[in-house]
Amino acid sequence: MGTNLFIYGPLCIPVMMQIVAGCRPQEEPAFLEGYRVAPRQPDGVPLLVQAPGEVAEGMLLRGASDEMVERIAHFADAHGLEPASLLISAPEGPLRAMAFRGQTGRWPVAPGNWSAATWAEVAGEEACHAAHEIMKLRGRFSGEALRFRLGQIRARAASRVAALHEQVPHRVGRGPKDPWVEEIGQRDDHAGWYFTRTFDLRHQTFAGMGSPQIRREVLLAPDAAIVLPYDPERDSVLLVEQFRLGPYGRGEMLPWMLEPVAGRLDPGESPEDCARREAREEAGVALGALHHVAGCYPSPGCSTEFHHCFIGICELPEIGQYGGGLAEEVEDIRTHILPFDRAMELMSSGEARNAPLILSLLWLAGKRSELRGAA
Repeated sequence: MGTNLFIYGPLCIPVMMQIVAGCRPQEEPAFLEGYRVAPRQPDGVPLLVQAPGEVAEGMLLRGASDEMVERIAHFADAHGLEPASLLISAPEGPLRAMAFRGQTGRWPVAPGNWSAATWAEVAGEEACHAAHEIMKLRGRFSGEALRFRLGQIRARAASRVAALHEQVPHRVGRGPKDPWVEEIGQRDDHAGWYFTRTFDLRHQTFAGMGSPQIRREVLLAPDAAIVLPYDPERDSVLLVEQFRLGPYGRGEMLPWMLEPVAGRLDPGESPEDCARREAREEAGVALGALHHVAGCYPSPGCSTEFHHCFIGICELPEIGQYGGGLAEEVEDIRTHILPFDRAMELMSSGEARNAPLILSLLWLAGKRSELRGAA
């Protein structure tokens, strides 16, 4: 017999349903009286919300297989939604169907109804990439363990969309003639806060032939914004110092590192907005003009991480050390306000061991007079 399912929101869009259900089932319009489909705040996930006098539009899947129900349940679980038996309006009249919804009052919702057109324009492409990754975790994680990973899944999806649409100049490095990559298979060997993905692939070579099949692993990390706050009036910069797992894992005796302000881009957040947010959160600094330093892969051989680097003009306090960071993110940060010349000495002494810091200081050294003259 199967299960009658009432779906709504992105699952009514064919491409998303194909990703989640693994097929394109037969659907028919259906309605749920006394409810509306509202965007959850702040992530925009559509929720069924009780609303007397309103009608939630959706689709009815009749006799859905156990596998289809399980797949949709997994996707709903990732967003904190739970199954409920509801009385819907079908073409032949009232009908009991399963729907996935959030607990009443658990999340704030935005006014108005969820819009498929807005979703497609603002979040659709990212949501589809995120859905692919969510569905790959089916059978591995559920409940809180699954939802713990959702933020980074969305951030990686946003980074992937940015990479697909970025206009990159290729005047010198153009790759082989008629470049191609044949992906034979992939798997996510590690799926924690970060993911490690193994690819089996072949690619075009500079000699014009296909390479042998190779296996390579890559750390999947979202894009990050890096900003070095600079006060041209005082000619001083702000650095943050915090414990870093990279130096610790490598074996350094003192794995606390000096670096610019840095943070991961939230889904839908621009690099500039991220830089400003992180400066407020980590250092309590309000940035003025942002000067783009570079967009770069710090370690392209083994990581997808991409850095958007900036110099941020601001007013800094007196030279000295201060506290910073967000307690809810378990950030333990000390900020250092240094004269520019003292900051440059960190490179010659070897204390500057963070690549974005070195890059930012070198850029600032070349533009410092111009920035001070404009202050």
